[in-house]
Amino acid sequence: MAHPTYYAPHGGHPGQDQLLTDRAMFTEAYAVIPRGTMRDIVTSFLPFWEKTRLWVLSRPLSGFAETFSQYIMEVQPGGGSDRPETDPAAQGVLFVVEGTVVLTLAGQKHVLDPGGYAYVPPGSDWALHNRSDAVARFHWVRKAYQAVPGLPAPDPIITNERDVAPTPMPGTEGRWATTRFADPDDLRHDMHVNIVTFEPGAVIPFAETHVMEHGLYVLEGKAVYRLNRDWVEVEAGDYMWLRAFCPQACYAGGPGRFRYLLYKDVNRHMPLSVAGR
Repeated sequence: MAHPTYYAPHGGHPGQDQLLTDRAMFTEAYAVIPRGTMRDIVTSFLPFWEKTRLWVLSRPLSGFAETFSQYIMEVQPGGGSDRPETDPAAQGVLFVVEGTVVLTLAGQKHVLDPGGYAYVPPGSDWALHNRSDAVARFHWVRKAYQAVPGLPAPDPIITNERDVAPTPMPGTEGRWATTRFADPDDLRHDMHVNIVTFEPGAVIPFAETHVMEHGLYVLEGKAVYRLNRDWVEVEAGDYMWLRAFCPQACYAGGPGRFRYLLYKDVNRHMPLSVAGR
């Protein structure tokens, strides 16, 4: 596999001479947040984080994401946090797309550069800082852990994409592959954050329709994605949210690979009651 590259937003602001037309969409079944919407004016900030801003890509909200939140964090040199997570029930996945950060987890330091992946279990003692002289950017996916009696919480995972062999999808001759950072047979995990890679011309050859909610951030390339009833063009830096049972398919037209970071909720019973009823 060629050395991976990852798109990361840098903010800025468009000039007054730019057209307003864009590909942003928010529907009952999916949302598309194009990279052109990730400007300075839509950044957010968090308590206990220094020299840091973020773009919020998804959050639990009626009619939107239900199971998770996803941020793109931008940490300036010398920035970071000794108290990054304020929710003791939250687990997290960090994926570095630009620069270098130092993750301190359970007293051990880990240097994460582009492609670096970390799974942080709920209730962990951790910190993150940018000790370099360049800006660092990384994805932070958060989900409230659904504990199951008899199953302990998952162990931490610290790795890099370059050290994880992609798994080809059956019958695709390797044109469609998934880089899995957590063992899919490990039922302690209730979420997976993977990387999906399509070679030029590869397809999802049917309309996937399933219970898993998705967040997809395009790391590289471009494609045409089927979302519910629509075919939508997407490119590196775009983000898609798909609600459960939203039909989905994909055609990667090239000229290069099409790759995205994928969140999905897994391995738990479906709730049989609605809160408050």
